[in-house]
Amino acid sequence: MGSVEGTPDVVAGLELDRTSPVPLYRQVARYLEQGIASGRLPPGTRLDNEVALADSLGLSRPTLRQAMRYLVEKGLIVRRRGAGTRVGQPLVLPAPEPTSSFDELVRADQDPVTRVLSLDVGPVDPEIARALAIPEGMDAVTVVRLRSAGSAPIARLTNWLRVGLLELGTEELERTGLYALIRSSGIVLHSAKQVIGARAATESEADLLDEQVGGVLLTMERTSYDRYGTPVEFGRHVYVAGRYSFEMSLLTP
Repeated sequence: MGSVEGTPDVVAGLELDRTSPVPLYRQVARYLEQGIASGRLPPGTRLDNEVALADSLGLSRPTLRQAMRYLVEKGLIVRRRGAGTRVGQPLVLPAPEPTSSFDELVRADQDPVTRVLSLDVGPVDPEIARALAIPEGMDAVTVVRLRSAGSAPIARLTNWLRVGLLELGTEELERTGLYALIRSSGIVLHSAKQVIGARAATESEADLLDEQVGGVLLTMERTSYDRYGTPVEFGRHVYVAGRYSFEMSLLTP
């Protein structure tokens, strides 16, 4: 970082993707958020020269201001009269409730579109049974969906749930997110365990996701639990790497 506080040095290295469905203000906010989390932008760093920051990124001032407002709302930066806008002291907060890609897209001002590819009830393999903590050979609900944003497909989502946990229908699943339906049934999602990776797209995945065969897909396996530690759902998803990225909150003990 340069010697002059509040200069565009705080966004040095940021390359905006103007073709991405992620809004520009979110790209800026995410970069600054990562800088704060990594310590590159320590507490007290000034961020109030919005004109210079906007100009250095080729953005309008309202767009840059929206990024700053997003960080203020998350408690990462503070604005005080006479002191300007600065990186705040980190807070240790309770672990956030697990969210879904639908939640993230809505929060990013995208309009997620979902198409249910299948909704079935039947026996699941031993790995899925173990993830749901049900006996082998027992039935489970399997939901496969295609999620799109900005008219482009971004993910194939496959979820398994215990039978009788809640009523699921194609219309509801295409109107809102699975987690929203789980919450509306009175189930509190308390925690989740997930594994993120990457691999090449198969021919069927490439056709479904409008991607090249062998293109990079992000993968995620997640088991979500209620407040009692009982598995609620197990998901196995693939995302087009060039159209979606994961955002996670990490808390320091």
